[in-house]
Amino acid sequence: MKPQTLFVGTYTDGDSEGIYKLTFDPNSGKLNDQKLVAELPNPSFLAISKDKKNLYAVQETADFDSLGGGVTAFRLKEGSLELQNSLGTQGAHPCHVALSNDGQLAVSNYTGGNLAVFDLNEDGSLKQNPQVIDHKVLDTAKTAHVHKAHFNSDGLFVADLGLDAVKRYSRNGEKWVNAHQASLDMLAGAGPRHFTFNKDQEFLYIINELNSSITVLQRDDEGSYNELETQSTLGEDFDDESFCADIHLSADGKFLYGSNRGENTIVIFAVDAKTGKLSVAGRTAVEGDWPRNFTMSPDGGYLLVANQRSNNISVFKRDSKTGLLMFTSEFKMGAPVCLVFR
Repeated sequence: MKPQTLFVGTYTDGDSEGIYKLTFDPNSGKLNDQKLVAELPNPSFLAISKDKKNLYAVQETADFDSLGGGVTAFRLKEGSLELQNSLGTQGAHPCHVALSNDGQLAVSNYTGGNLAVFDLNEDGSLKQNPQVIDHKVLDTAKTAHVHKAHFNSDGLFVADLGLDAVKRYSRNGEKWVNAHQASLDMLAGAGPRHFTFNKDQEFLYIINELNSSITVLQRDDEGSYNELETQSTLGEDFDDESFCADIHLSADGKFLYGSNRGENTIVIFAVDAKTGKLSVAGRTAVEGDWPRNFTMSPDGGYLLVANQRSNNISVFKRDSKTGLLMFTSEFKMGAPVCLVFR
């Protein structure tokens, strides 16, 4: 198999300076050829367009402009990044960027407590004047912390860790408005962070950062999602502090993975194809500290973990039949937090 390109987003308060490009060898499972491809402050989350022509990165800061952080659009050219433009996200500490299939980009502003939805130009660059959806006005008792957005055929889903809910929006002309099921409410103090759908969108899996759990919801005939179960992501013998981060389904939908920062593990669940429910299949130490984002190689044969505090990326061989992981190698670099294959 041919070598593959991996882009790495980092925090830049240490040794790292921005976005890096690595080469991944799917035959050996090893990373090499580190190259700085864009100097940028705290590009902590990256997204690549479906046509592989553009890459987008947040600038997770509070001082891009007077309103908060920034987002940057790049053109992908033979593995290098060509700057297109950067705009303010109208909220502090943007931590996630999501792309629609029809020319929009959503940026989640964590401290800002809002979501900025940008239209894109034909070349993939950012248009001015995004629609800003403010979650701060939704709850006066809790503090909004928007953490992830996702576009699909049912609309726009937005996880708010501070409000303990996933908010839903539908398109009305040029604007996003509250959907018929405006809020998927989690347990108080759960802190929904990231989420993923199965292929036909019948099941929704939400990973909750603060109470270290995954909540499974099922779509009904009216298009509303209702909770089926919630499972802990931690081992029964673990009683220290831990915070969930990322969640991914395998391409065949058979296994669900989540990262635990503190326990420093990837938890592995087997997914029941009919009911969508989960059963623990295994748990693997990440060979590092503070696993943030993780990703699977394009063929699903490997799982790679960005360990923020131990300054390394861990590579695991993935067994497609059991879902289990076997550590194969690591790559040292400063504060990796987001991994995206081209």
